[in-house]
Amino acid sequence: MNQRLADLSAAGVSIWLDDLSRARIASGNLAGMIRDNAVVGVTTNPTIFAAALTHGADYAAQLEELGQVTVAEAITALTTTDVRDACDLFAPTYARTGGFDGRVSIEVEPGVAHDTAATTTQAAELHRIVDRENVLIKIPATQAGLAAIEETIAAGISVNVTLIFSVERYRAVMDAYLAGLERAADAGRDLSRIHSVASFFISRVDTEVDRRLESLGRADLRGRAAIANAQVALAAYAEVFSGDRFAALAARGANVQRPLWASTGTKDPAYPDTLYVAGLVARGVVNTMPEKTLLAFADHGEPGEPIEGRGSEGRAVLDEVAAAGVDLADVFEVLEAEGVEKFAASWDELVATVRDALGAR
Repeated sequence: MNQRLADLSAAGVSIWLDDLSRARIASGNLAGMIRDNAVVGVTTNPTIFAAALTHGADYAAQLEELGQVTVAEAITALTTTDVRDACDLFAPTYARTGGFDGRVSIEVEPGVAHDTAATTTQAAELHRIVDRENVLIKIPATQAGLAAIEETIAAGISVNVTLIFSVERYRAVMDAYLAGLERAADAGRDLSRIHSVASFFISRVDTEVDRRLESLGRADLRGRAAIANAQVALAAYAEVFSGDRFAALAARGANVQRPLWASTGTKDPAYPDTLYVAGLVARGVVNTMPEKTLLAFADHGEPGEPIEGRGSEGRAVLDEVAAAGVDLADVFEVLEAEGVEKFAASWDELVATVRDALGAR
């Protein structure tokens, strides 16, 4: 086991890999990550699958076996097979951690991000097709997504809420989770079997805020907003899950909705390549890393000071950024819209790749 990653894990951070492909599973690479790099979960998204399926040879045999299918049916079959196989690899981790780790995520189609009913229906269908307890269905935290999150949790399906940028939206996500649990409890469901993570995006916040700070002549504040935002988010998490509302649910077996730090690869080469790992240490959180970031930490990373209890410090930084002229509400709105658009573009790429593969048979 890599000692640096073992130390990060010992500090309370669950290390998940932000990548999945058939080649990674079949080659034993993913099993090696579990064994040697303290990886206890995997996240996927349309961009990841679009990249994986460009290597058509890995999927050719299954495409041939599928026979006459639509492009949508083929995409579902290919991606859910990878997720199911990864879930099986993580089954021992899932059992050992009581369901908190050993998780593999698969996302609803980005085209339904603003459609509550379609998101809810697709979440249930993906859960049914994968047919593994340790799958997490990813639902974007759009306004329409909030109601879908509540519906999906109420149905007893575990959820990874994605594309969270603002603390205000994060509070709405936590509320949707609790409302879903309350409905699940009323329906007699076993709350102990329902889990959720809330994926709070990190590096994209600095990218957008830094761009605005540069134009305002306040480069002195660059690289501080993303971690500050996460500090405030962690304080909100601590407040909500230490409150009476959750206590009543916990008494019935409910689990906390763990914060997950996403988009933790450093995009600005001026920043340390482990910035959004070392700077986001807290007990009970998840950090899902691109392989490049994970291996960088394995090589030279050191866990930084824990960020619990530093919400006021983070708020002070965000207030300073706002005082410099950055409209943070607009930043978060832009980032959410861009996030959905980027995944939609990746989905279109995925559709084109699979269509070409089906046509070439």
